[in-house]
Amino acid sequence: MALQRQCISRLGGWEGYELVGDRQEMRAGRCWCVLRLEPIRRRRRRCSGCGRLTRAIHDLQVRRIRDLPLFEYRVELEVPRVRVACRRCGPKLEQLDWLDAYARVTQRLAASVAQLCKVASILHVARYFGLDWKTVKELDRRNLERELGPVDLDGIEVIGLDEFAIQKGHRYATVVVEPTRKRVLWIGRGRGREDVRPFFELLGPERCARLKAAVMDMNAGYELEVKAHCPNAHIVFDLFHVVAKYGREVIDRVRVDRANELRGQQQERRIVKGARWLLLRNRQGLPPDQDVRLTELLAANRALFVVYVMRDALKDLWHYRHPGYAARAWQGWYRKAMRSRIGPLKRFARGLRPYLQGILAHCHYPLGTNLIEGINNKIKVIKRMAYGFRDDAYFFLKIRAAFPGVGR
Repeated sequence: MALQRQCISRLGGWEGYELVGDRQEMRAGRCWCVLRLEPIRRRRRRCSGCGRLTRAIHDLQVRRIRDLPLFEYRVELEVPRVRVACRRCGPKLEQLDWLDAYARVTQRLAASVAQLCKVASILHVARYFGLDWKTVKELDRRNLERELGPVDLDGIEVIGLDEFAIQKGHRYATVVVEPTRKRVLWIGRGRGREDVRPFFELLGPERCARLKAAVMDMNAGYELEVKAHCPNAHIVFDLFHVVAKYGREVIDRVRVDRANELRGQQQERRIVKGARWLLLRNRQGLPPDQDVRLTELLAANRALFVVYVMRDALKDLWHYRHPGYAARAWQGWYRKAMRSRIGPLKRFARGLRPYLQGILAHCHYPLGTNLIEGINNKIKVIKRMAYGFRDDAYFFLKIRAAFPGVGR
């Protein structure tokens, strides 16, 4: 029996302690293995305050500590926690390599919990280990803070900004990323100008001055805040959001107006009303039967044909690498839009004109928010896997951990 306990002690790795007893218990239908440890006598112990070694013991207090499961048994340790009598610090807990101060779980159990939290929800991890979900969350949060540390904001030249839905009811948060390293720099609740301001205050005036470009959608709050803090940064507007806005405000509006004109022709009206996603999708991705349907639809509706072709021409602006050629292409597109006699298209063209410099800046900085959109999709997966988050700070740590970035 003594030999078995020595073997278990060595395998357990409880430095400074030895196994002196064990028993089995049934708790709520589960088997538990309770191991009783005792401090090894005449051993020098390290003060957790100053790190000095001493043999003097102030007192002992038995604590129950959870450890990793053993086979089908959940394991609990009865550990007499030692307070050393340090000459410099006074009574202090002994510093142990396998147990943090005041912790109720061993370091290896905490590491296993944090590892499993990367692929499972807090509730599932809590049920698996038989821990309270608040304990699991706190263990994972501490591990994330230790692994991530403060974000490194040095050497950043390009950033991307976008919002994502954090809760129902049009509640959003803003994510700031570094596209070149594919890492999340900052997350904050809200999508207004004052909501993103803490990031630039964290960045500081010197780093803001070194910023060369900021890619975003046509969010006025983002644009104004970047211009206020980063005088040398070019604003770059993303193709995806401009085309999406064009689809909502032009193609969809023209389709609805055309459907309203066909109230007396139910079959033709039904075809136009049901063609929303057909018109909004890229033609290259359409199956052959839908491509034929689209061709017939455009041939029978002049206004829809015009706005559909003008959308493809608008996309071409992001393919130029010389701002002079891009400006000339924009002027041609704008003239055609104003001569089209299509109200939604003319309104969109007039509304897009103030954003021309951000579109032309794409020639020098061919960036997009496609990376950010991918990050937003991953954020949705994280949120769905956890069935939502009550704690914003913990949620934002999970997002940062999912996108730590690649090397410089």
